[in-house]
Formats: sequence, structure tokens, C-alpha cells
Amino acid sequence: MRAQLLTEHGGHDKLKLSEVARPTPSSGQVLVRIYATAVNPVDIKIREGLPIAPPLPAILGADLAGVVEAVGEGVTTFSVGDEVYGCAGGVKGHGGALAEYIAADARLLAPKPKTLSFREAAALPLVSITARDALDRLEIEAGDRVLIHGGTGGVGHIAIQLAKAAGAWVVATVGSDDNAAIARQLGADEVVNYRTEAVGDYVKRLTNGEGFEAIFDTAGGPNLANSFEAAAVEGKIATINARTTADLGLMHSKALSLTAVFMLLPMLRGIGRERHGDILRAIGSDVDAGRLRPLLDDHRFTLETAGEAQELLSSGKARGKVVIDID
Repeated sequence: MRAQLLTEHGGHDKLKLSEVARPTPSSGQVLVRIYATAVNPVDIKIREGLPIAPPLPAILGADLAGVVEAVGEGVTTFSVGDEVYGCAGGVKGHGGALAEYIAADARLLAPKPKTLSFREAAALPLVSITARDALDRLEIEAGDRVLIHGGTGGVGHIAIQLAKAAGAWVVATVGSDDNAAIARQLGADEVVNYRTEAVGDYVKRLTNGEGFEAIFDTAGGPNLANSFEAAAVEGKIATINARTTADLGLMHSKALSLTAVFMLLPMLRGIGRERHGDILRAIGSDVDAGRLRPLLDDHRFTLETAGEAQELLSSGKARGKVVIDID
């Protein structure tokens, strides 16, 4: 089969289109013919040498949508011909999705939403599982004031829709007027341009200075300080980037709860993989019921131009999820 093979860590030029052996599904796996895969920031970090990278030479790529072509021993949830999607590769112990085929753990997959193309479905797994995990930890209830930092990013644009479906009052932070319009289209009740409005000002304007009961910080790092400031007393914060040094004084004075979401952990540790499949089944129901939709960038890429797709995401110029067509 054809695949983009990473032979050494570095830039996107280190990806080489190659002919490699087609994988064979082992016990608990299915062989999937991949029709589309999405690019995520973690794919680029792995390409550059993040420690969770598979041994080189390696095939990267986590998200996929395709058709089951063979079923390994013990798999009863899927049959040959089933259309599936999932986040199932690109890290230690797994094949990757920048290829025509992948042998994937069946627990990480779910039936593809019926109302989506393969291209659209491939955009959903990693970001949807991340958003769902974060919102579950925040224990959002109807009427809660929820702040989502990075509302039009890959994870953020899904989180807006899921929080709204839960009945929350949702505020999203964005960095431009164009993104503000997108956030409103996705369902945000209010939008904040973080470049022009200080945290204290929008907390006062939108919550009478009381703060938000729940905050999903998709930026994290130094932005955690903004989340501490924006939170209500005894508020809850979830972040996908806790790799930072932070002063926790404000967190302590408000008795805040902070949780870190590391979506790839079940793939790396082998524990809790069934939950990812369950989440994707629920996401599929949300999509087919019209409660959720992916936001895709208009640029088109193929397996041959996968490096260019990663470069677009790295540039910060993508408007929605960057997807690569494999067929």
C-alpha cells in the first residue's frame, strides 16, 4: 500500500511517500481502507519528535474514516463493508492514518455518521472525543455559564455545539471578527475578542463580575491564568494544555477545580479504549440528529500532498479542520 513514511523527526519534508506492506489485523483489530484523515496539532508535534511518537520509520496520523475490509479474531462489533470512523493511530503501538490501510483496535472505532461524507467524518474523532471528555469532567448542567477559550479551533468549535446541546449559556473567545461570526453560527450566545477585551472587562460585562461556572481552556499554557481570573467561585476548569508553570494563588482563593484532558492516553496505555468508541457512537447520533457539524477548511489535499496539509495547519491560516483525501 501507499503511505507517508516518517524516516526522521523534523519538518513536513521528512514525510516520504512510500510503498509499504499492507497490515494484517490481529486479534481485536479490523483492517480499514482509509478514505480520509484529518490533521491535528499533535500529529505535527509527533512528527517533530514528541516522546509519544512511534519508532521510526513510522506512519503518522490519528483520525480516519473508511470501510472495514477484514476483521480480526474476536471482533463482533464490525463486519466487512461497514463504514467507520475513529481516532486510532499515529502513536506508539499503533499504525497511522496517512496510508491507504490501517489495522485498528475495534474499540476505538464507531459507525460513521450516516449524514456525513468520509471527508467530513474524518474531521471529528480526536476533537470530538476531547471536547466530550472535557465537558463531562466539567459536569455542565442546563443554564450554566460556560466559557470556551479558542471557540473556533478544532476542539473549541465542537465544544460550543456540545455545550449548547446540554443547555448551557456559552461564551466563546476568538481572535478576529471573522471567527466571531463563525462562533455565533455554531451557537455561541456571546463572543469575546481576546485581542481587544481584557478578562476582567468581559467577566463584568457578561456575568456582572461573578465569573463562569465552567471553563474549557483549549489554549491552556499561559492562558490558564485568564481562566483562573474568569472563573466563578468554586468554578471548574478543564484544559488540554497543562504544560506550564503557573501561580495557583487565584485558583486557591476561589477554590477552583482544574482537570487536564489527555485524549490520547487510552491509546497509549490500553485502558479505557471502549469509552472512545462509545463517545463516537453518541457523536454520530448528535450529527445525524442535526445537533453537531464539523467545520472544514476549504483546501483539498491528497496523500501525496499530506505534508502541505500539515504546513497549512502549522501556518495558523486554516479555517476549520484540515482534511486529507486518501482515495
